[in-house]
Parts: sequence; C-alpha cells; structure tokens
Amino acid sequence: MIRVFIDGSAGTTGLRIRERLEKRDDVQIVSLSEDLRKNERARGEAINASDVVFLCLPDDAAREAAALAVNPHTIVIDASTAHRTDPGWAYGFPELSAAHRERICVSKRIANPGCYASGFLALVYPLVRRGIAAPDYPFVCHAVSGYSGAGKKGIAQYEAEDREPALDTPRLYALSLQHKHLPEMVQVAELTRTPLFNPYICDYECGMTVTVPLFLELLRKRLTIRELTEFYEDYYADCRFLSVAREESGFLCANALNGTNRLEIFVNGNEEQAVLTARLDNLGKGASGAAIQNMNLASGLDEGISL
Repeated sequence: MIRVFIDGSAGTTGLRIRERLEKRDDVQIVSLSEDLRKNERARGEAINASDVVFLCLPDDAAREAAALAVNPHTIVIDASTAHRTDPGWAYGFPELSAAHRERICVSKRIANPGCYASGFLALVYPLVRRGIAAPDYPFVCHAVSGYSGAGKKGIAQYEAEDREPALDTPRLYALSLQHKHLPEMVQVAELTRTPLFNPYICDYECGMTVTVPLFLELLRKRLTIRELTEFYEDYYADCRFLSVAREESGFLCANALNGTNRLEIFVNGNEEQAVLTARLDNLGKGASGAAIQNMNLASGLDEGISL
C-alpha cells in the first residue's frame, strides 16, 4: 500500500490528484483535519510518514514544505514553480528523453512541469536536441488556456454571475513578456535566447493549445512539413501519452483532450513556414496527470496506472 499525502489538497490540482488516486486500491491517502491543515508540525509528520507527497502549493509554501521532508524514503513531487530549475530535482517530463525518464525513476525529488512549458518543450526540445533548430533560434510561442489554470480565485472570477464583460473574451496577459514558466522553458530546452511568449486565458474551463511558428529557412536543418511530422512521429514513437495527430477540419480546438493525460502534436504550414501545436489538458498532462505519472514511475509501477 502506497501512503500518499497531498499538501494543498483543496486546490484545483490537488483535488484532481485526489480524485484519480481515490479510485486505486493500492493507495492510502493521508489526510489532516481542517484545523491541522496549516499546522507545520502536523504537516511535517504527515509528509515524513508518507511514501509519496504531492505539493500543490504556492512557491514559497512549497519550498517550506519540501524542507520538512527529512525521511530519505519519501518521494516529493512538487506541482509548483519552486523547484523546476533546481538541479537537485528531477524535471518530471519523462517523454523528453531517456535521461529524463531514468532520473525520474530513481529520484526522491521531482518537479512537475508547468502546463504551458509542457506544450512548448514537447515541440522545441526535440528540435534543439537533434540539431534541427539552434539554441539561439528566435522562438515565439502563442498559447491559449481555459480559466481553470488561473487557480481557485481565477475560477471564482470566471464563474461569478456578475462577472465583468471583459471575461467574455480571450485575455492576453504577461504583457511585460515575463512569465513564471519561461525559466524552465529556457533551461530544459537549453536555449540561449529567451522565447517571446504570449499566453491567453479564455472563457472555457479546461484545455490548452501551445503554438510555436517557424520560419523553415532559419532552421539549422531545413525540413518540409512532411519531414517535420515524421520527425516527431519517430521521436515520440515509444511514448504512451504523446502522439502526432492531424486535424482535417481546418480548425484546432483546445479542449479535445480534457480529462486525459495525453498530449497531441500537430504540424501544419507550407513550403516556407510551419506552425507547430501541442494540445493538452492543462489540469491533466499539464498538472495532475503528469504528477501521477511521475509518482508511478518513481514508485516502480506502470506509468499509466489510473491514467
């Protein structure tokens, strides 16, 4: 029996993790009463008495919780931004490379990727890794996400009966071109130029698309649309949750993978330009699903259990 403690279980990601784990007969969820939920001593005892701990907390609180984990056998999976660029933590995206998967399998400290970063890295990491794009390629990334990615406060704002009319439209944010996912996007992909990142929050609950346009002539190795498609098919051929897809309607919706741990890659364009798109559930492969996949791998289990 795997003892699991979710620190921050009342948040969106924590709730989704709990929903998935409650269906398993090999997991015992460790819970604290409401009056002890923020008690440091009680949390420390719960953390160190557990086999796996999920940190679904703001960054500072996640750092404090991680410091409480002194049991060398406890696996800590952090869903916040706090440890994603920390070299002491494994980056929890096993599909990126065999090295990423191997490190997750042997690590006790795993940083869950950001949702936008998951889409971006699924597209860009292989290009840089295989020498198709230079580390200083001027990547641009456009992305749309459902409002569930904004957390409890943002969800309440969107679901309020008397909400502002502005919430009826897609809203561009991170206007200073700074976003908390950019550091991991740069570091994990080993880029020497920071991408220009334009995220939008939209009036639907879940699902996201992350899009990277390319000028094919600027690549180190120029590929056609067909060759790019075949490249991704080959790169992710052995991955259960990542695949290359095609959309014949001429439109690409953002919510088709809701409730799954899947990520789909689309390659479109013409002879001069390509547009690469990753589609995923921001609360699935972008959060709770990825966290449970990492738990399974670090616990020596089949990565797809409960996914």
